[in-house]
Amino acid sequence: MNQVSVRIASLAESETLAMSQKSNELKAKGIDVINLSVGEPDFNTPEHIKDAAKKAIDDNFSFYTPVGGYLSLRKAICEKLKRENNLDYTPAQIVCSNGAKQSVCNTLLSVVNPGDEVIIPTPSWVSYVEMVKLAEGRVVEIHAGIEQDFKITPQQLEAAITPKSKAILLCSPSNPTGSVYSKIELERLANVLAKHPQITIISDEIYEHINYVGKHESIAQFENVRDRVVIINGVSKAYAMTGWRLGWIAAPKWLADACNKLQGQYTSAPSSIAQKAAEAAYLSSQKCITDMRQAFNRRRDLIVKLASEIEGLKVNKPDGAFYIFPKCSSYFGKSYNGKTINTSTDLAMFLLEEGHVASVGGVAFGAPDCIRFSYATSDENIIEAMSRVKATLAKLK
Repeated sequence: MNQVSVRIASLAESETLAMSQKSNELKAKGIDVINLSVGEPDFNTPEHIKDAAKKAIDDNFSFYTPVGGYLSLRKAICEKLKRENNLDYTPAQIVCSNGAKQSVCNTLLSVVNPGDEVIIPTPSWVSYVEMVKLAEGRVVEIHAGIEQDFKITPQQLEAAITPKSKAILLCSPSNPTGSVYSKIELERLANVLAKHPQITIISDEIYEHINYVGKHESIAQFENVRDRVVIINGVSKAYAMTGWRLGWIAAPKWLADACNKLQGQYTSAPSSIAQKAAEAAYLSSQKCITDMRQAFNRRRDLIVKLASEIEGLKVNKPDGAFYIFPKCSSYFGKSYNGKTINTSTDLAMFLLEEGHVASVGGVAFGAPDCIRFSYATSDENIIEAMSRVKATLAKLK
């Protein structure tokens, strides 16, 4: 009898990828679907970064690299951390991986023992909970609703900590909400965590450059917790390099060594060509980041305006990333053509099948009353998509 392991059987499928796949299946049938489900910039990778990759191929950077990445890339990341974040790291504290997703998973597998508790503020990215399951840890969710801009308070954090707490996963700017913690808010959380030295702080900063409030703030800046912070970052979002699969951690050396040891046994290093492209991204002009952020900012304002005009959606104005996460529970219990909406997953499927707009229900993010729309697409697509959403939701009675 063929049977998968309990480890795999316990995992949920990524709902964001599942919705994107369903959207593509409808497109393949000739249906005009607007995909607002996927967290991927719609821009092409900047030319100077592609040129660096082509040169790397011509220069025969085609052999195995050190597990944690080329020294030149790790130095470039250290320079970026000093230049942009005023943080001091050595190349030995940097480990490059096959995307920031692997970086998060490496870190959890390196610190979490069976039964350890991992605190996850929710709404949260769909993979965090599943990664904790892989590490045989126990998830402790702290829920923050739209009324508090989806950001947890120090009081909520303190109440969630127990002697079994081993790690916390923070994400700012956030997927799925777009919320951004200010310096003061992070400092207050750091002051709580400073009292609990057993907790490793995993700070997912992959959306660092897609923020509309000015300077990015990292919890690693605070001296009282710095030696326990692991920064997760990469090139996917800021440089429109999702398919290149290049993420990294900046961590205390003991933890960087652990991640290096783990990665050496199951994937080794990320692509040599992607590494050279990432090196160029960090060492070249950053104008491409500014240009893309300006476009995302304009799109944010557009989609917030249009979504706010849809009766039944409660919308806040996110300060970062490229998502809105409106509350949609007013539609629960309503029906159309024999279909009743009981959950946000039902609503997302209804919008896909009836309105041909792909989104992701909030259930997967730990926020069942909400739904996520990505605005990493053109202004024209946003306008048409929100028009379809408005008309489709109006059918529910």
